[in-house]
Amino acid sequence: MIRVLVVDDDFMVARVHTGLVERVPGFTVVGVTHTGEDALAAVDELAPDLVLLDIYLPDISGLEVLRRLRERESPVDVLVVTASRDAQTVRGALRGGVVHYVVKPFSFDTLRSSLERYAAALHQFASADAQAAAQSDVDKLFGALRQADPTLPKGLNSTTADLVVSVLRESPTDLSAAECAERAGLSRVSTRRYLEYLAQTGKAEVRRRYGGSGRPEHRYRWIGRL
Repeated sequence: MIRVLVVDDDFMVARVHTGLVERVPGFTVVGVTHTGEDALAAVDELAPDLVLLDIYLPDISGLEVLRRLRERESPVDVLVVTASRDAQTVRGALRGGVVHYVVKPFSFDTLRSSLERYAAALHQFASADAQAAAQSDVDKLFGALRQADPTLPKGLNSTTADLVVSVLRESPTDLSAAECAERAGLSRVSTRRYLEYLAQTGKAEVRRRYGGSGRPEHRYRWIGRL
């Protein structure tokens, strides 16, 4: 069984999340906390495999909890479950090494998919020779963790898509792929793929702006809704 610690400041939400986790085969909730400090103490005491971590906590933020866990070199994995969609928070979570980022409100299928991907990644890691893992073993491991949302084109994943969307939504002006990439901390080529997808699905508007070189620059503006 994969042992899970649920962290959410709302007692009712924490209860709901506990029930959802317990519905996924192979997972069990070993503890529930409602503050950041209690979460850190519970990780030390209960040694869970995975923390379901909210960002908005009454004492310290979920990102601070994540930072302290990494500072301690705690082996626990973290799956963020939050209403926060701003680019800075998403980027901070990614840099903190979260296994996934789920935005509230979400369906049971969304959480189940994230948990199942995590379980698949653990299975891939356990079945590989940790001392001599081939590139194919590593690819399978990261593929299980970063598997794309089935609604996204092949090669795109929902976590990075959320980050690009957050940057685009927060910008008061339209952005080029290079500008969006710089703010998101991603490569320009990767960012352009997500921007083109958003434009194709009608969530972003793209226009061409001609500069001194005569070559048009594509600029994107958020117009859709999540």
